[in-house]
Amino acid sequence: MRAFAAQVGTETYMTLRRGETLLLTVGIPVVFLVFFSTVHVGLTHAGTDASFFVPGVLALAVMSTAMVSLGIATGFERGYGVLKRLGSTPLGRSRLLGAKITTILLVEVVQAAVLVPVGYALGWQPGGHGSAGAAAGQALAVAMLATAAFGGLGLLLAGVLRAEVNLAAANGLYLVLLLLGGMIVPLYRLPGALADVAKALPAAALSQGLHAALGTGAAVPLASWITLVAWAVLAPVAATLTFRWE
Repeated sequence: MRAFAAQVGTETYMTLRRGETLLLTVGIPVVFLVFFSTVHVGLTHAGTDASFFVPGVLALAVMSTAMVSLGIATGFERGYGVLKRLGSTPLGRSRLLGAKITTILLVEVVQAAVLVPVGYALGWQPGGHGSAGAAAGQALAVAMLATAAFGGLGLLLAGVLRAEVNLAAANGLYLVLLLLGGMIVPLYRLPGALADVAKALPAAALSQGLHAALGTGAAVPLASWITLVAWAVLAPVAATLTFRWE
């Protein structure tokens, strides 16, 4: 536990000092939230912009942090030989990957601390007319499962691909999941067959869960829970089994 805690501290310090990381994980989501909530671009029904885009951008923040930021940073650490040195310590593979995902959870707390007040300023009310506490509890559980799922995907790519290839793959996957995940474009806007495929992906399950908990105040759909749990288990296990130090 001491080695794990030390690695979490190191990972958090390194993450917060990278300016490009802060831009990706905090700056861009804020810009997206303000723009789409104040400029009606016809993606949602008139008058529902903030109620849709606040949960959507929170989902986007989780995905960009847990998959793209974590995956790219880890890929370059692996390419530079940093992970090879860590592999010779008692830290071990599982604790290293666990420390990285834990760090992402801490960064997401910072994201929420920034995005939630901005959402309130834009007129958003979490959970519709339901209980704010229940909505927050559901949203937290959804975000934690999604973090494990996307963190596993990011580490899976980082552990098997060269740093440059991983950079392109992570950004390409991010773009696909952004378009199909219901974060910016509602799922009902997608063609039927494409929407069915999207619902099996963690991005759509995350956005549906947050839209239910923080948008309408409804219970998170059972299908979203099942999809998130499956990805939260399978992706980290796959990353652990395939991860190479160099």
